[in-house]
Amino acid sequence: MTGKRKPNLHHGRRRFRVVGATVLAMTLTMPAITSPAHAFFGLGGGPLIVYDPQNHAENILSAARALEQINNQITSLQNEARMLTNQARHLESLPYSAIQQLQQNVQQTQQLLGQAQNIAFDVQEIDKKFREDYGNLPVNAPEAELIADARSRWETTIGGLQDAMRVQAGVVGNIDSNRAEMSALVGESQKAVGALQATQAGNQLLALQSQQLSDLVAVMSANGRSEALLEAERATAAEQGRVQRERFLTPGSGYQPGHARMFNE
Repeated sequence: MTGKRKPNLHHGRRRFRVVGATVLAMTLTMPAITSPAHAFFGLGGGPLIVYDPQNHAENILSAARALEQINNQITSLQNEARMLTNQARHLESLPYSAIQQLQQNVQQTQQLLGQAQNIAFDVQEIDKKFREDYGNLPVNAPEAELIADARSRWETTIGGLQDAMRVQAGVVGNIDSNRAEMSALVGESQKAVGALQATQAGNQLLALQSQQLSDLVAVMSANGRSEALLEAERATAAEQGRVQRERFLTPGSGYQPGHARMFNE
């Protein structure tokens, strides 16, 4: 007859120790899930670091936000630097200037106008010359004086025509330099790096246009002067012809018949 096996006390004690160790391990690990990381001291007296995933994630998020702020600050500084660079470009002056050449062209035209023969472009001198040569002719003036005055007026008219042609030649001579300056200024305007350079190029183009307009005014003035002298000479010649005709037809002082010698008489 077989009897019942007596319980093994040694085996039961071993199982109890295993269960107790398991409970103790679960107890030690629970704070790592529900609370931040803490340092515990183990059985040997050394620190025991417990990993907290939530705290670690928050630290990573804070670091990412800080990095994003730094990147934003860097981008803002780059934009400000770019803006300052553009502003500096807008303040750069145009390295090319056509003012000296334009002034030389204007001075050349003024010199040609100042070299007008006999009658210059001066109001007082014109009035004086017209009183002397184009005024009322004296009826009793000698024939030699009338002839000398007529020749002086003719020379003045011819000189006015020559002056007009010289001014025209000078203005035509400015065309080549004006074309070169216009091409250079347009090129500088197209490659301008800022608003100031573009504005200065535009102003110089306006100065070139003003110089061309002054040349046109000079040509018109010279042509008008020559035409006015020509008309004045015609009017004075007609008056001189009237005076000489009246002198010829006046009895006693006009034509007197006399003996003429012909051939070998």
